[in-house]
Amino acid sequence: MRIHRFVKMTFTEEGITPFLKVFENSKEHIRNFPGCLSLQLISDIDEPWVICTSSIWESETALENYRNSELFSKTWANTKIHFKEKAFAKSYKLLHWQG
Repeated sequence: MRIHRFVKMTFTEEGITPFLKVFENSKEHIRNFPGCLSLQLISDIDEPWVICTSSIWESETALENYRNSELFSKTWANTKIHFKEKAFAKSYKLLHWQG
């Protein structure tokens, strides 16, 4: 069962640029992590300090393996220091996906 994971992050104004550097440095590693099928970065049109990641995973196990990895730990540690408020994450079962 494929999983679609959304993570909504609200950044401080001065935290956006450092976060974008963190994402730039880690995006290919995340995309190449076993089980990751896609990764996108989305910015809110009206609130540009609200940025979401949207990723598709082969399974819940693949997502959990990533979330328990050193890559995630380092990336998340370097991301959350720029938050204005706590992130919101939600996983959905993907009913239809065309890759």
